[in-house]
Amino acid sequence: MHEVKEGWFEGFGGRYAPETLIKALDELWTNFNRLIQEENFLQEYNEYLKDYAGRPTPLYYARNLSNKIGGARIFLKREDLLHGGAHKINNALGQALLAKHMKKTRIIAETGAGQHGVATAMVAAVLGLKAEIYMGMDDMERQKPNVLRMKLLNAKVHPVDSGSRTLKDAINEAIRDWMANFETTHYLIGSVVGPHPYPTIVKYFQSIIGRETKDQCYKKIGKLPDYIIACVGGGSNAIGIFNDFLETDVKLVGVQAAGKGIETGFHAAPLISGSIGVLHGMKTYVLQDDFGQIKDTYSIAAGLDYPAVGPEHAFLKDKKRVEYVSVKDDEAIEAFELLSKTEGIIPALEPSHALAYAIKLAERLDKEKIIIVNLSGRGDKDIHSYMKFKGETYES
Repeated sequence: MHEVKEGWFEGFGGRYAPETLIKALDELWTNFNRLIQEENFLQEYNEYLKDYAGRPTPLYYARNLSNKIGGARIFLKREDLLHGGAHKINNALGQALLAKHMKKTRIIAETGAGQHGVATAMVAAVLGLKAEIYMGMDDMERQKPNVLRMKLLNAKVHPVDSGSRTLKDAINEAIRDWMANFETTHYLIGSVVGPHPYPTIVKYFQSIIGRETKDQCYKKIGKLPDYIIACVGGGSNAIGIFNDFLETDVKLVGVQAAGKGIETGFHAAPLISGSIGVLHGMKTYVLQDDFGQIKDTYSIAAGLDYPAVGPEHAFLKDKKRVEYVSVKDDEAIEAFELLSKTEGIIPALEPSHALAYAIKLAERLDKEKIIIVNLSGRGDKDIHSYMKFKGETYES
């Protein structure tokens, strides 16, 4: 389905990186291609996925939720049950093992919602590597539990006070660090973004989600689903579950953050209202003004608060293989509450966007239809944001 040219998805992607990083990117690509052919590396990775991360994750039929809605049946791919509480561990383990085999001693990472930072800190600890995490100060404020977790896991957290003080700015600082220290340091990017080969590497490690889901569909349901829905910030959980279904008839839907409404400008939906540009080493859809300046973004979900998207998503949008939609804060909050109250599962605010769209869709479909939502993370980290949105405090 993709153009063969390395690092490109038919005009999206590429490697828009400083000359000083080309050697590091080449080294990473060479070692990745070598190691994924080696049985010892794959065995080590798969053992960590199983015994440390907790794979495979269940495909759960949300019976109470489905009955309450009264339409299509909704199943949840329970990535929230992984160690650390999100799908991020799949990629963090893979890249950290790559780094160790490449004789790197230090890992740096960026994080928005904090889940990737936590996953990086965990794998660095278990593999004996030093971890330093860059995080925007606004994100640190709304994701305090994850900041504390990272510090407890022996990672150093660098507050980023520049720009919008969110994920975009954390990435900028991490890139500067990597440029100065690439001989000893691996930059563990958390999503399918950045210069080649990162979108391909992260997809490789996250595609376990889709492979498991397909196998579980046949075993549990006896057929493939009608729809698969996932939230899209950078886009790793979505690419992870979509990848094995791209050549099927399954309808794929990516959900971006409409924030307070696309028309208000307070959103994070480059696939809905962005234009093609270059950011963080890749050509993709970007939220930018007429002069190419990156716009500030907004979402209640820190992990969706990013002004661009992985280049493969840009390709899949233009090819019309995936439908991209957006969901507002208040809709995500409603879904967050509904799943909590009907199933006893508190979802992260990021996949709550996907869940909100799935609920609206299910209402219009009959009971024979199957919808799978990638529940990419759990919502412990979002209780503070939720209560703030509701105008409450912990003491209320």
